[in-house]
Amino acid sequence: AFVADGRHGDMSWMAETLARRRAPHAMWPQAQTAIMLAASYAPADNPLDALKKRTRGVISCYARGRDYHDVLKKRLKRLARWFQAKTAADVKVFVDTAPLLEKPLAATAGIGWQGKHTNLVSRTHGSWLFLGSILTTHALPPDAPAGDHCGSCRACLDICPTAAFPAPYQLDARRCIAYLTIESRSQIPREFRIPIGNRIFGCDDCLAVCPWNKFAEASRDARLAPTPARDLPHLGGLLALDDAHFRDMFAGTPVKRTGRDRFVRNVLVAAGNAQDRSLIPAVRVRLDDAAPIVRGMAVWALGMLADRAVVAHEYARRAPLEHDPDVLEEWRQTLADVDPARQGAARPAPRA
Repeated sequence: AFVADGRHGDMSWMAETLARRRAPHAMWPQAQTAIMLAASYAPADNPLDALKKRTRGVISCYARGRDYHDVLKKRLKRLARWFQAKTAADVKVFVDTAPLLEKPLAATAGIGWQGKHTNLVSRTHGSWLFLGSILTTHALPPDAPAGDHCGSCRACLDICPTAAFPAPYQLDARRCIAYLTIESRSQIPREFRIPIGNRIFGCDDCLAVCPWNKFAEASRDARLAPTPARDLPHLGGLLALDDAHFRDMFAGTPVKRTGRDRFVRNVLVAAGNAQDRSLIPAVRVRLDDAAPIVRGMAVWALGMLADRAVVAHEYARRAPLEHDPDVLEEWRQTLADVDPARQGAARPAPRA
């Protein structure tokens, strides 16, 4: 654990909560100290290798095991109870669940520094860190802040598939695959679909390429380890998920919070990029899905996998019954994009 001055904080994030996020005492006036903690979730293998397995869905490393919020909060509560017993001070525990700027606080406490990809980097654990905090009314002397050790390296900036970094230390969330596949509730813009590849929940590229990861040891916490069902699942099986099976498969994980419809939307993007025509039957089924966000992405995936005659046939069957304007627009654009001379030829490989 590292200690940061509870009054520190000068980094803007979201304008509507900036005042509260600037410093812990703005959220809790009695707070004197923020005790910052980090836990490594470094994977055993290089996540970038999974991007070559195009018929498999890639889930971000942090979401393959149990929900880190639950895992870390239990640890923090035990520590907070011990600290409270020793000091008689009031405490509050947070794991990404309050308007706190945890990354700059952790940097101020000396855990690491915010790298050019805007995430925290440690000389010991690389970019693979979960953060948590304990606020307390007890005053503790702060640790020395960490210095920036990125140097001239720009590996994290250059690898981003969607060019989400307009400059070092700046992130355009609207272009970030993590935002597009987890937070966004609409159809994924066409310009980002091929670059997404087979990433179906989040993206680890800028983290995985960080040179400081060479010092990180693989996490030994079994609760954060991926289960076989969530470790590179086949896209065909994921396309068949209904809400009940989705909830069962991802119970207790961060993936569940995204919901079945948005998750299957992401799987359809990956299916369209897979260059595997055996996925066409599973994609066809999703053309009749109850969720417009799924139907629309199924249209695009079909256009990526099938020849124009198949796409035109499916359009003729469904257009008279389709009332969602976004799905109809997907049909229009897909028909315009499918090359009539292609006749099922493989599309160019999507960028990994």
